[in-house]
Amino acid sequence: MNQPQTVPAHIQRELIAFARELVRIRSYPGEEEAVIRCIEGRMRELGFDEVMLDRMGNVLGRIGCGASAIMFDSHVDTVEVKDEPQWAIPPFNGQIADGRLHGRGSVDMKSAAAASIYAAVTARRRGWSDGKTIYVSCTVMEEDCDGQNLRHLFNETGIRPTWMVICEPSGNLITLGHKGKAQLVVRTRGVSAHGSAPERGRNAVYEMAEIIQRIEALNNRLSGGRGGLCGTLVLSRISSLSASLNAVPFSCEIYLDRRLAPGEDEATVRREMDAVIRGKDAEWEVGTLRRTSWTGMPVVYEPLHPPWSIDADHPLTRACNRAYERTFGRPPQSYDYWDFSTNAVAPVALGIPTIGFGPGEYKLAHMRDESCPVTQITDACRFYAELIREVQ
Repeated sequence: MNQPQTVPAHIQRELIAFARELVRIRSYPGEEEAVIRCIEGRMRELGFDEVMLDRMGNVLGRIGCGASAIMFDSHVDTVEVKDEPQWAIPPFNGQIADGRLHGRGSVDMKSAAAASIYAAVTARRRGWSDGKTIYVSCTVMEEDCDGQNLRHLFNETGIRPTWMVICEPSGNLITLGHKGKAQLVVRTRGVSAHGSAPERGRNAVYEMAEIIQRIEALNNRLSGGRGGLCGTLVLSRISSLSASLNAVPFSCEIYLDRRLAPGEDEATVRREMDAVIRGKDAEWEVGTLRRTSWTGMPVVYEPLHPPWSIDADHPLTRACNRAYERTFGRPPQSYDYWDFSTNAVAPVALGIPTIGFGPGEYKLAHMRDESCPVTQITDACRFYAELIREVQ
């Protein structure tokens, strides 16, 4: 067996320094210009053959122009930090301590972005990109609108890579898919009346109360007996409308997050939601989101995606297995399956073979004191470069 290849030491140092630089740049959804400009500049410095920004504000770098194309995607927006004084290490310092890169985005997922950029350069220097095209995309607004960024990038550029790698955190395990997602709104109707005469009205919040109990019961049924691949249903927001604080509410609204396990689909969701509101003065719909990108482009997102998986014997999976063995000196012992949705929804919908791999433990994403092992960042870079070598 070939000995594991190593990214040159000076490239490793540059890579980690760049990952630290990215973590230092705050980049909430719709506010990513600074981090995108930083990445654009670094790609140009590293000699990418082409670097471009689309109208939404995603940046895409290209090396090579061969018929077989592999694309690595990382989103560079992060969730907000609302508890900064409670962080042990300030979230935007990009500090390395105890062998880990600390800060918001270190796991989700600026470390992977840096690793994929330097992997493309490493592969070119070794001649592994000959006859191939390497794309590295760093995308925006994923936290609110997963997949909409790549969907726009594909539509604007016409690019259709042969192979797609989603670099979300997986602890450097090859990841064969993820759960689907539906974000839903339920509204109940009532009749307004003065608070001193509630019998003259009908309280929309009370109308919602039984629906909420049905939702809790449905989640209990979904999460029982199917292990880690079960579906889930969470009520994440509730609000009501009334003429005043002295009036019976005439409308109540809840927002739901439904995660879809393999075998569940849009029809599953529709049957469930129809049952949840049956017999109540209520309606439901997909919770369409409307946002604006940092470039000023309006973004409309329909959050309803099926689960996705790639076969363990697919040619892309086999190429990942070979790259993994070259990187770590042994074949993979297991695979992962994300319980969250990712940008994979866009390439999968186009029929592009897609797989996942990225540094960092995804359970630390969105958490206080987010951090990623430095060795995982450099190992991910090695894996990505080896995968470029292996794909045909």
